[in-house]
Amino acid sequence: MAAFPEGKSEERKHKSIPNGSGASQGQWGRAWEVDWFSLASVLFLLTFSPLIVYYFIMSCDQYHCSLTDPIVDVLMGNSRLSNIWNKTPSLSWKAANIYICWVTFQVMLYILVPDFCHKFLPGYVGGVQEGALTPAGTVNKYEINGLQAWIITHALWFANAYYFHWFSPTIVFDNWIPLLWCANILGYSASTFAMIKSYLFPSNPKDCKFTGNLFYDYMMGIEFNPRIGKWFDFKLFFNGRPGIVAWTLINLSYAAKQQELYGQVTNSMILVNVLQGIYVLDFFWNEAWYLKTIDICHDHFGWYLGWGDCVWLPYLYTLQGLYLVYHPVQLSTANAVGILLLGLVGYYIFRMTNHQKDLFRRTDGNCKIWGKKPEYIECSYTSVDGTKYYSKLMISGFWGVARHFNYTGDLMGSLAYCLTCGFGHILPYFYIIYMTILLTHRCIRDEHRCSSKYGKDWKRYTTAVPYRLIPGVF
Repeated sequence: MAAFPEGKSEERKHKSIPNGSGASQGQWGRAWEVDWFSLASVLFLLTFSPLIVYYFIMSCDQYHCSLTDPIVDVLMGNSRLSNIWNKTPSLSWKAANIYICWVTFQVMLYILVPDFCHKFLPGYVGGVQEGALTPAGTVNKYEINGLQAWIITHALWFANAYYFHWFSPTIVFDNWIPLLWCANILGYSASTFAMIKSYLFPSNPKDCKFTGNLFYDYMMGIEFNPRIGKWFDFKLFFNGRPGIVAWTLINLSYAAKQQELYGQVTNSMILVNVLQGIYVLDFFWNEAWYLKTIDICHDHFGWYLGWGDCVWLPYLYTLQGLYLVYHPVQLSTANAVGILLLGLVGYYIFRMTNHQKDLFRRTDGNCKIWGKKPEYIECSYTSVDGTKYYSKLMISGFWGVARHFNYTGDLMGSLAYCLTCGFGHILPYFYIIYMTILLTHRCIRDEHRCSSKYGKDWKRYTTAVPYRLIPGVF
């Protein structure tokens, strides 16, 4: 659900150039009209997504990570739903204070500390950066300082663990379910506030979309780039902070708990921390590039992003580490090396595919991909204000292998996370199942948008690159 590094925009375009024509207005972004299937999907997700998160976390807390035992227990009359609920830890003042301090700290790092990493890290792009052109034809500026926030946060975490001892490194695990209620409160509050804001004081009224359906607008969002003040951008903050900064801290807390319970940290837990840590660091290293992705370029800010990044992402993307606390797995050397290689190869494909796109866009195609000048198809589209723009869609390199080959690498990495847990339970494999569904849906959603945007030019592109994810298969 959460739109972050897994969902990368497939628009391989260089800097758009207006020609000033008076062509008819084009549209991109989320849907203008809501059909019955979309409405049913929205109602299903609004109703059951919070229950799914609760069920997974409760299963680990009360049933040792079994997804079937709770159902069997209730159907056999051995337990009641009320009994399961009564055993669930409730919201506590301790958890509330932890969460308030956490979010406040991340807000302060986001809006009060200008980026300094770009001044001494070669190749890193930080500081004030421009986003992509919005449907209304505006360009927002962003303070890119996520890597800096991640470094400061983790430096303090390790300083506490090894020197200050203000709190136990297991603090996240020990308060995991009470923190779930806090995360839900923030997710719903941010989503509701964004919806009210879109009616009363939108940041840019021209970038708002009202379908007239309350449920759809609440979930998918109305305002394109809701902001408070000059720099606090809802989409950039909630996509990256606090959820993704927390991702690696959550895994570290799981490792600390494993050490506390069993006297050691297994190689499977180390692999989860390393592989997912690489993924998180990649996100923040390329945060400026993230401004060109589907989350920022097309999605409006609603419950889908607000609640998803506060609850769905930190609770379900970290299931492998949580599972390994309850079921420690010590992999053989061969299996550990194989999983590591799968994760690293997947990351390489993911990163190099996106690098080729970025290089192609930055140089306007005047570069070399796999040792030769890239091939491309030139396309045109029209913004809401009637201005015509031109784009280039690359059809060579990894982008000539499949139209979404970065997603293929993403899925390889996702599978590697899950394989660290062995085959004792299905719970840790939720991630690869979910990511396969999510990224396949994003392929179709993005291509539908591009087809509407580029028209016959998109048909030329799909003819040149016929496969979406797996060459010769799909």
